[in-house]
Amino acid sequence: MDPPLTAAEALRDLLTGSRCAGCGRPGRLLCRACAAGLPQVAVPAWPDPVPPGLAPPWAAAAYEGTVRELVVGHKERRRLAHAPPLAALLALAVGAAAPGPDPVLILPVPSRRAVVRARGHDPLGTLGRLAARRLRRDGVAALAVPGVLAVRGPVLDQAGLGAAARAANLAGSQWAPGLRRLAGAPPGTRLVVVDDVVTTGSTLAEAQRALAAVGVAVTGHALVAATPRRRPGPLPPPSPRH
Repeated sequence: MDPPLTAAEALRDLLTGSRCAGCGRPGRLLCRACAAGLPQVAVPAWPDPVPPGLAPPWAAAAYEGTVRELVVGHKERRRLAHAPPLAALLALAVGAAAPGPDPVLILPVPSRRAVVRARGHDPLGTLGRLAARRLRRDGVAALAVPGVLAVRGPVLDQAGLGAAARAANLAGSQWAPGLRRLAGAPPGTRLVVVDDVVTTGSTLAEAQRALAAVGVAVTGHALVAATPRRRPGPLPPPSPRH
């Protein structure tokens, strides 16, 4: 059972009507019981169909229930208190995508500057930094490196688009103007591209293509959550790379 609300939590509930993203209990954006019920292990999150050559993607949760409410609340409603539990999930996925003690660089997929301004914050950048901090506490030399990738050219809203349409919409939309930020990485460093949610894998594939175009190989992809399009089970055979 949760302890009584603090004065600050009671005031926040009075002023904003905040409730737990999982059970709806007033006062906390995620109560202890719902936090304890979040996944503790990341799983393969292959889209179906798999974009050709996609490096292994891992997700900590399904995009539903409490996790979906956390993602939407953090990204679209600026509920910053959702960031720590989401970052913990992302850290699980990064650890699965790049296991072992070697250094890891975390590269968030890019958002348009206008979108970041409209939201009033950079949700994925925050999650990347917090996930890296959590991994460092666990003994992994992890560092979030935002700004390596950027978006260019017109891109339509992805909502409602199928896998082929999403891939066509995103083709050539990313590039790597911040490549210099990767300079000086020690030998053996793994590079993991991160996003909050994977659906068709088109965004991840485009980020991987943009990095490959400048000679940077991706070890894997890490997601907070995967939609029901996810293919469960063992990793499929790797696709030929072009």
